[in-house]
Amino acid sequence: MDQQRFETIKNRIISSEREKNGIGTLQEKTVHAILKDYYAPDKAMQELPVNGYVADIFTGTEIIEIQTANFNKLRQKLDSFLPEYPVTVVYPIPHVKWLSWIDEETGESSPLRKSPVKGNVYRAFYELYKIKTYLKNPNLRLCFPLLDIEEYRLLNGWSKDKKKGSSRFDRIPVALVDEICFERVEDYLQLIPYELTEPFTASEFAQAVKIRKEEAGRVLHILNYLHMIERCEKKGRAYAYKVSEY
Repeated sequence: MDQQRFETIKNRIISSEREKNGIGTLQEKTVHAILKDYYAPDKAMQELPVNGYVADIFTGTEIIEIQTANFNKLRQKLDSFLPEYPVTVVYPIPHVKWLSWIDEETGESSPLRKSPVKGNVYRAFYELYKIKTYLKNPNLRLCFPLLDIEEYRLLNGWSKDKKKGSSRFDRIPVALVDEICFERVEDYLQLIPYELTEPFTASEFAQAVKIRKEEAGRVLHILNYLHMIERCEKKGRAYAYKVSEY
């Protein structure tokens, strides 16, 4: 992780695009643009054709795909890329978020307000579930930059205040806080707190890592699929898990 280089790239892209167009008017969204330059400073490596698809970054020996959502759309690319190249999927996760609402009629934006919810790597598992069958592939790597961001949304939703069902306009990174990477399946074990007593249930895991039980169930499902954990005897009516011996 190189926070200084990230800061330099962020300031360059944001200042140049705001001068030309203003927030969110890029053909390419700001988070994607910044991360692409961060992971590939050489623009000659960006947006290159590989096996009938356009790779975000192609070094000649490996591919980097920056995906901010919709991992299901990655499957065809992974089918094409993984047999020949190591592929790193980069999925940015909002850590601390400040939110502003934009009035479509006037163009005015509300003051930024800090969200009380902090993001973490466990949020990625909603998307990882969509490519679950690829996670065992030794050519697949995952990287999760945690970003403090400003998010701008349009007041165009269906609710009375126009916020529910609204469209996201753009996200502007403020800082790179952390970077968590999975180079091999064993790296998933870092998600299990050392102090968590085995066997543990989904509820106990959720409490230990401070996420919702639904999210915990999704994480444990994938860890079990990867044979990093295994089910053991039940605790009451709930399934219990322990780290696999391998």
